[in-house]
Amino acid sequence: MQIDETDKALIAALSENARLPVADLARSLGLARTTVQARLDRLEHRGAIAGYTLKRGPALRPALRATVLVAVAPNETATVLARLRSLPNVDRVHTTSGRFDMLVTVHAHDTEALDATLDRIGEAKGVKSSESLIHLSTKIDRTGEG
Repeated sequence: MQIDETDKALIAALSENARLPVADLARSLGLARTTVQARLDRLEHRGAIAGYTLKRGPALRPALRATVLVAVAPNETATVLARLRSLPNVDRVHTTSGRFDMLVTVHAHDTEALDATLDRIGEAKGVKSSESLIHLSTKIDRTGEG
């Protein structure tokens, strides 16, 4: 899919505020409203824009976030993934290359809940080892996840 400079500018504007009306987007880009709407429709149809979502404000964000690096025993990935899916404080799981097999993002509202989640991950069948990195502050966030 070809994305030109105008599409990139449109996506950048939506990344800042996905609730901007099409008329405002058109005005900021110097385009007709119908042109912007057609571009949005095309970007959505082709999968460049998968949807519009809510960005949580500080009052709704969990107090603590952590990344857990997980080493998985051979042939135990499915077992570990099933355990991670069952944990409500697990937000994302990525498979990785290198020393660790998975990168797990978790959240908690207090240190006790974070500790309990980390314990549940570490004791899961198939987890060889894990290392936790507690997020202290966010310096750059282009995902809009806070």
